[in-house]
Amino acid sequence: MKQPISAGATKLPFSLAIRANNFLFVSGQASVDLKTGEIVPGTFAEEMRRAISNMRHIVESGGGQWTDVVKVTSYLRRDSDLAEYNRLFVNFFSEPYPARTTLINCLPTTILFEIDCIAELSDD
Repeated sequence: MKQPISAGATKLPFSLAIRANNFLFVSGQASVDLKTGEIVPGTFAEEMRRAISNMRHIVESGGGQWTDVVKVTSYLRRDSDLAEYNRLFVNFFSEPYPARTTLINCLPTTILFEIDCIAELSDD
């Protein structure tokens, strides 16, 4: 059974997340105001912080906890941000870290960072 999760606004044709059985698939989150769906530009660190905050809100809105995240995929516009990304990552995730894929030089000029995830939810 698939269940869309409403946790904010988007101006594009996608669900912020879909729950399928005990898994929650969260769409890519950027530095966006979840109330309006508008992009909020900032430094790399600011955009990463907002994107991960959005993702955490969506995971919790979908019935999960932050520790339920088992896989993340991150997208960086610039390869020069990779070292900062790795330094900041440990502020948001702890051991055992989720499995991770990082793609670089793959975003439009409107954003510096995007992240999606998969969470495994309990049966409750």
